[in-house]
Parts: sequence; structure tokens; C-alpha cells
Amino acid sequence: MKLRKIWVALGAAVVAAGVLSACGSSSDDSNGYIRVYGGEPETGLITTTTNENIGGRVVDALFTGLYAYDAQGNPRPAMVDKLETTDNKNYTITIKKGWKFDDGTEVKAHNFVDAWNFGAYTPNAQKQQSFFEPIEGYDQVAAEKPTAKTMSGLKVVDDYTFTVALKQPNIDFKLGLGFTPFKPLPDVAFKDINAFGQKPIGNGPYKFVDWQHNQKIDVEAKADYPGPDKAKNKGITFVAYQDPDAAYSDLQSGNLDALEVIPTSALRTYKKDLGESQVVNKPVAYTLTMTIPETLPHFSGEEGRLRRQAISMAINRPQISQNIFAGTRAPARDFTSSSLPGYDANIPGSDVLDYNAAKAKQLWAQANAIAPWSGSFVIASNYDGGHKEWIDAASNDIKNTLGIDAHGESVPTFKQLRSEVNARTIKTAFRTGWQGDYPSMLEFLYPLYVTGAGSNDGDYSNPQFDAAINNALAQPTNDAAYKAANGAQQILLQDLPAIPLFDYVSTLGLAQGVKGTITWNNLPDYPNLTKG
Repeated sequence: MKLRKIWVALGAAVVAAGVLSACGSSSDDSNGYIRVYGGEPETGLITTTTNENIGGRVVDALFTGLYAYDAQGNPRPAMVDKLETTDNKNYTITIKKGWKFDDGTEVKAHNFVDAWNFGAYTPNAQKQQSFFEPIEGYDQVAAEKPTAKTMSGLKVVDDYTFTVALKQPNIDFKLGLGFTPFKPLPDVAFKDINAFGQKPIGNGPYKFVDWQHNQKIDVEAKADYPGPDKAKNKGITFVAYQDPDAAYSDLQSGNLDALEVIPTSALRTYKKDLGESQVVNKPVAYTLTMTIPETLPHFSGEEGRLRRQAISMAINRPQISQNIFAGTRAPARDFTSSSLPGYDANIPGSDVLDYNAAKAKQLWAQANAIAPWSGSFVIASNYDGGHKEWIDAASNDIKNTLGIDAHGESVPTFKQLRSEVNARTIKTAFRTGWQGDYPSMLEFLYPLYVTGAGSNDGDYSNPQFDAAINNALAQPTNDAAYKAANGAQQILLQDLPAIPLFDYVSTLGLAQGVKGTITWNNLPDYPNLTKG
């Protein structure tokens, strides 16, 4: 997750997830590339460390894993030739022969195993480390002081075959094998991983061309690419922006071809501005949340739990959805996304996400009885992400309901916000979210809220939740896993390690003459964007 993501987890995604960075000027169109919205990645373009939306979209264009996800989120075989398992615990994986990295070397089984071991080994400090946690031997490799450099659960059988042994059955493992950290890396990557991240050599539908920091990243489509997601365009230019309003102006003037972040100022006019045929709307697996770390004064223990619940119930999500987002965000009802299989809008305890001023005041008073409130409640975000309007509205709700000072504060870029969050130097609540990395509700829960997970921005830890999620992953069927995951969410709805706010209904704007669609997780379907 990522989402990347993070933001995504971009990731989010975002997933952490979030968006954007940098310049805001028009982009050269002389090479015939499709010009899309982007920003300055937080780190180098490396599969095992890129865990945010902006870098993730580029990395996924450059690298291909065992599977590739189509626009609906369905996994399609890519590098996998055969995958065998009888128990969701032990896997034999055979890859296709003849698939090459951009330096001409053939992708072999060891390129997957080496990349996964590199990502898991603690001294390498890779942000996607926790995604390898299900594999046997991870605990020894990922310890603070590792006792091994490679995971015992990974074995190279021959040039095109490797085996994977997990600690326990994991129903999500196969589904996640198209996700970024599970993609292969060439041998040259390990000679100087930081240098490699600046000029990556991939095996995906696009080849790296150029990275002009804080301006743009160019990737070129490969005519001989053998995968299912072969590009229909000449290439992609990811243009960096500091301000989504500037990006929208470029979209209207023809200096940008695709934009999935319509600024708040245009949400009531974009269909008229662009024309109905140049707009795509679609519910997507992309969420907006607010994280309030327990390390902040007044937010630890029972006092903190009561205050987070009060703040959640003080926010009028339906009103913000209509007045700020013009219906392009839906009030959140859980910690996952309404577009995912297994979603349940009525999990017991979800009333903590309802607007209820009287209950919010009562909970705040209970917290004050433990320790009187002092100071201001501040929500940090990135200026280049277009978050000011909703944060101002939410802050006013909190201020008016609870009778405290509440306001937003912005740092210039998404990269700066994520750097402060990852370094744990941020001293306020902050805007978070998640962009699905693969289409599973468990992927919205494990990476963000399990103890020590890579995108657990608030350092939340609850052994009961950890056990509940592991139980969900061990279920033999998807339906049983979804039911168990929603049971685990009842714990989150009590603790509120993050406050779910909105589900995205994505809007993709296209310049005149450009055709394309949006993917299941709120990105343009880059290989299928065309113009002319």
C-alpha cells in the first residue's frame, strides 16, 4: 500500500498518498509523449523503497512483475509462466524466458529473489520492507540487528524457477505479486542502489529517458515489450506541479494531456470547461484520512482515544462532500474503500464516523476530565495537493463544535510533508490517505495499521488488531477473509489510529484530442492514453 502509496500511499499511496510537487509550467510536446500530472518523487525510483503516489506511478511504468493489473484491478499474467500452490503457503513460481531488462540482460529467477531479499534486509533501509513480512525468514533478515541476509523462505531452483515459503497461509499473497516491491531488479542495481534510483533500468512497458528534478520525468514506450500492458503511445512525460490550479490551466490550454487531480476551484465547472467527452468519472480505491499520532500531547491512552473520537464526530463529512468537493468525495464508512470487494458500510462502531455534535462534545468533556485541553489542534498538509479548502472546513467544524482553536498549516510540497512524517519530526496531526496497490481491502489495513508496518505513520500498535488481521489473511476463501477483516476494523473504529474522512469518486480530465480512462486506484491508464 502505498500505496505507495501511501499516500498512498501513491500511495499512497498513498498511499500514502497525496500528490504533487514542483514547477507548474508548460511541457515540451516535440517528442509526441503524453504529458501527465506528476511531481517530485520523495526518493530514487527503486521498487523496494518507493512507497508514495508520485514516485510509484513512474516506477510502475518502468518495471513489470509477475502480474500486471488492468484498469479494473484484475491481475493478468505478465512475467509469470506458472504459479503453483496447494495451500496458499508454499509456492513454486516459473517465469517466462527471454524477457529482458533495458540493459539487455535477461530477467532470471534470481532477479526476483535478490530484489526481495534486498528489500527485506534492514541495513538497506527500504521503505517497502514490511511487504516481505509473510515470507519465512523475514524476522531474521528484518531484525534491528539481522542474523541473516537472505530469507530462508526464498529458494532459486533454476534460471526460471523459484520457490516461496510463507510463515502461514496468506490469501492475499498471490494477488499482491503485481505490486511494486515484488518486481525484479537487475544485477547492476545492487552495485550502487542510489545511483540506480536516479537512472533506473527496468523491464516494464516504458524505458527511463530523463529526470529533470522538480520539473519532469520522461519515459519512452518500448516497441518490443512482451507484456499485457504494452503502451499505445510514444511515451509519457510526468510534469511536476506545485499547484493543481496551474495544472488545470495547462490542461485547458493544451499544455497538459491528462489530469486526475481536478482542483477544488473547478469541481463545479470542469465538465463545461473541458467538455463531457473529455471527462471520466469513476469510484476508485483511494481514501482520504487524518492521522493524529499518539505522541502528541493529549492524544495518548484513553484521553487520546476519546479526543480522536470526538474530533471524528465533530466533522460534518456530508456537508464538506457537497460544499467543497461537489460530490466527488463520499463520506467514509470504514478504513477501506467502497469500490473494493467485501466492503461493508455498516460495521459495528462505524457511527464514530457520523457527524454528531452533541456526542462529540460529551466525548471531549470526558477527555478533559482526564487532563484539561491546552493548545491548538493543527492539521498539516502539502500546499501542492489542493487540500486547503477541506482542511479549513474540517477545522471550522472542530472549532465550532468543541470550542477549541483548530486550523490547518501547509508545507510547500508533498515530498516535504512525507519527509517530516517519515522522520517523525512532525508535531501536529496531518493529512494522510491510501491509494490501493492491489485490489484487496486487506491491503488498506495491514500496511497502515499493523505494528511496525511500513506505512504505519502514527506508529499505532494493538496486538488484538495484529492478531485479527493475521487471522483474516489465513482464511481459506476471500469471503471468509473479508468477514474477518471487517471484524478487525471494529478495533480500529474504537482506537481511530487514523480518522477516515472520504472515499474518492475520481475525475480524469483529458485535453482535446486525448483519449483514455482512469484505473481502479485513481491513476490514468498510462499505456492506453492516446492523442491525435
